[in-house]
Amino acid sequence: MSVTTSSQPSIEDLAAAVRKGDRVALGRAITLIESTRPQDQARARELLKVLRAGTGKAIRIGISGVPGAGKSTLIDQFGVNLIEAGHKVAVLAVDPTSSRTGGSILGDKTRMGRLASLDNAFIRPSPAGSSLGGVTKTTRETIAIVEAAGFDVVLVETVGVGQSETAVSNMVDVFVVVAIPGAGDELQGIKRGLLELADIIAVNKADSDNVERANRAATEYRAALHILASGNTAWQPAVLTMSARDNTGLDTLWEKIGECHRTLTEAGVLDERRADQAAAWMREIFEQRLLAAFKGGRKAARQYQDIEDQVREGALTAAEGADALAELLGLKDPE
Repeated sequence: MSVTTSSQPSIEDLAAAVRKGDRVALGRAITLIESTRPQDQARARELLKVLRAGTGKAIRIGISGVPGAGKSTLIDQFGVNLIEAGHKVAVLAVDPTSSRTGGSILGDKTRMGRLASLDNAFIRPSPAGSSLGGVTKTTRETIAIVEAAGFDVVLVETVGVGQSETAVSNMVDVFVVVAIPGAGDELQGIKRGLLELADIIAVNKADSDNVERANRAATEYRAALHILASGNTAWQPAVLTMSARDNTGLDTLWEKIGECHRTLTEAGVLDERRADQAAAWMREIFEQRLLAAFKGGRKAARQYQDIEDQVREGALTAAEGADALAELLGLKDPE
């Protein structure tokens, strides 16, 4: 194998290995994507360009929900079922990152033990870092990499807090919200915005003594969705009950995901959704690079820090600080 350095394979060789499903190459490619080093970012862009023709063929499924809803248990059993049915499943599971220490749990391979042991499964736990969306800044590129490696089902699990629901819905085809039965207050534990984003609501833990409460929760979610009325006329969000623990209702979940995917595809909505997602991601990448370029200059970096310190001390409001930064770039408010 030819290499560009003593330790790095050429982009062509790395891409070829990824296409063959080589796990070491796949991990190396994702690590390259996640690197913040300028030289690595340049190589990552080249790699994505080479692999682009082999991407976009998987069903991209977002999994979100409140902590304790059983998302990891669901993904573990769901993934096993899909592999037994002949699919190749990639799981991109993003762990919370401590804002103080920067540490993350990264325990997904432990929580998804059975799935992690299967040859046709690939689990990539990544720390969310400073990303407010509960997904890494490179999750979209990682989706493309695993698609190029031949995985036809991609599951993106988020930390389920903050802006994660919106973030993951902007990079998947079908957005599944995992809910749990409660004591008559199910709707209190889920935000309206999350209901508006959901393509499917799966009430988990419908087992043992929870079956009746799960059915009641499902009824309440259906009523709420009817009141909110989805903005997507091609697909009306579905609500179902299941038990990841007992492996019941997961076949129905897969059927609904497939039905949603086909409906959106036939209506032309899926292509439009992916196009909008690509454009939104372009804007986000540009904004990140614009800020990085601005802070990259030695003088600008000092001024940026000085203005930030003044905002922290209360000498400037946040709006005044933003105005001061804009002035450094020669930007003016539109009249």
